[in-house]
Amino acid sequence: MVGLKPPEVPPTAAMKFVSAGMAGCIADLCTFPLDTAKVRLQIQGEVRIPRTISSVEYRGVLGTLSTMVRTEGARSLYSGLAAGLQRQMSFASIRIGLYDSVKQLYTPKGAENTGMATRLLAGCTTGAVAVACAQPTDVVKVRFQASGALPDSARRYSGTVDAYRTIAREEGVRGLWRGTLPNIARNAIINCGELVTYDLLKDALLRAQLMTDNIPCHFVAAFGAGFCATVVASPVDVVKTRYMNASPGQYRNALSCLLALLMQDGPAGLYKGFVPSFLRLGSWNVVMFVSYEQLQRLMVLARPA
Repeated sequence: MVGLKPPEVPPTAAMKFVSAGMAGCIADLCTFPLDTAKVRLQIQGEVRIPRTISSVEYRGVLGTLSTMVRTEGARSLYSGLAAGLQRQMSFASIRIGLYDSVKQLYTPKGAENTGMATRLLAGCTTGAVAVACAQPTDVVKVRFQASGALPDSARRYSGTVDAYRTIAREEGVRGLWRGTLPNIARNAIINCGELVTYDLLKDALLRAQLMTDNIPCHFVAAFGAGFCATVVASPVDVVKTRYMNASPGQYRNALSCLLALLMQDGPAGLYKGFVPSFLRLGSWNVVMFVSYEQLQRLMVLARPA
């Protein structure tokens, strides 16, 4: 057996909530450079207002990472990390930590098994609620990741707190919730892709007795969940990233951002940054779900008798 054994007493909803936030932060610390590379690739070639010409061109995941280190220093890989960790403490706690509780809420009384529709509905619900609560942190994170390519004099914010203040002052409080609708769509899809796929794969592996309920099983289920989530969510993710990073007035709404992207890059533009998205989501899911399962078990063991 690998890792802590499944507890006899299941973890409480509070334990799942806290464990999910902590696991999300651990996963972000491990995979944040890949997320930054994904953002840079997604916004590359974007027509800006006012128009600017960038001399830096990113090619592939490793090329993007090496270019960033060479031109901006290694610290640029973690630009926006503070906002990213703030996001995970609220975002992952809600969408992942409350998933089982919401799933039980939607499951009819007396039902022996949880159906696919119930799992999908629970994933959509927790994903949408999490976005509504954590959207400002996501906006700030994306702005920092995107602005790292600019010279110091052209950067809009000096720090995380300054970013919140500046966005609220210049764009109104609504600016902190820029891109909420595409982000809700993205995270409802990702939540279903991640949590429902993980849930189903884990159940299937355990029911078929191919694996026991421990780290190898969690690893396989999480990897499959990451791939599925990337395939279905990448188009929405690209639009969300561009819309969040846009200057005021650049796009009327998320739909105009989508149309501009299609006119400029064609359908292939919807999958810009797919490789770093998969590397990031796949590795993020593996680290997060393995950490999440182990943290829950550790909290149960640490609970006073």
